[in-house]
Amino acid sequence: MSEDFLQHIYEKQHQVEAVPSNKIIAEWAFNLLDLIYPERLTSPKQSLTGIRERFLSLQSDLVKLLDATKACKDCNNQTVAASFFDGVPELYRLMNTDVEAILNGDPASRSEFEIIRTYPGFLAISLYRIAHALLRLEVPLIPRILTEHAHSLTGIDIHPGAEIGEYLYIDHGTGIVIGETTVIGNHVKLYQGVTLGALSVEKFMANMKRHPTIEDYVIIYAGATILGGETIVGSHSTIGGNVWLTKSVPPGSTVYHQSTIKVVEAAVGADRGKK
Repeated sequence: MSEDFLQHIYEKQHQVEAVPSNKIIAEWAFNLLDLIYPERLTSPKQSLTGIRERFLSLQSDLVKLLDATKACKDCNNQTVAASFFDGVPELYRLMNTDVEAILNGDPASRSEFEIIRTYPGFLAISLYRIAHALLRLEVPLIPRILTEHAHSLTGIDIHPGAEIGEYLYIDHGTGIVIGETTVIGNHVKLYQGVTLGALSVEKFMANMKRHPTIEDYVIIYAGATILGGETIVGSHSTIGGNVWLTKSVPPGSTVYHQSTIKVVEAAVGADRGKK
């Protein structure tokens, strides 16, 4: 191995800013979820004083994470952390609408407890909502680490920059991709394998709207791909499975993929009696 290569790696190690590990950042988010959703814990009971102190401890932990993430050297991390925790009651309200959407929309769901404890869709949405709140406070890097951690756990890839309304229902969820400039309204249902993506991924489009807008009360079934920043799916529309959509559809539309499937049945029963 050449000395030039070793020197390059040495210099690179000294140039990279120190950032807390992804595991530590994710643990902070999970600790917050455990506090507001004791359903996730084995023995959740705490006193009111204990709960207050736990929130203050998590706020202090966030300051430490922000201080250790050098990407924002001029930020007032105390103020950012305080602003985030001021918004936690609203985050909790939003997450509860997602629980309600899943409970009302999935015949297999038995209780809120089951959804909070077991559903990967709810976990991915919750980590997205935390990450999005941090991104709105201009926190660098940490929001993307959180949503990518959720992606690795659930197979659901939601960019923290996406704008998502209330009552988001994700069923199964594996393979869902929601791009950075996606806008999703209220009471939207997404099934596994849905892609809300861009028609082009050229770098010059970084500050443009590249991903679609999904209005209220839209259902998008498994495997559908909807692309483009100018593409709008009107409210109360239904997008069928495996649809490829790159243009807007008006409210109340039904869009479905036509395919020809031929089933040839073997006459097994008829042949059994033949000698």
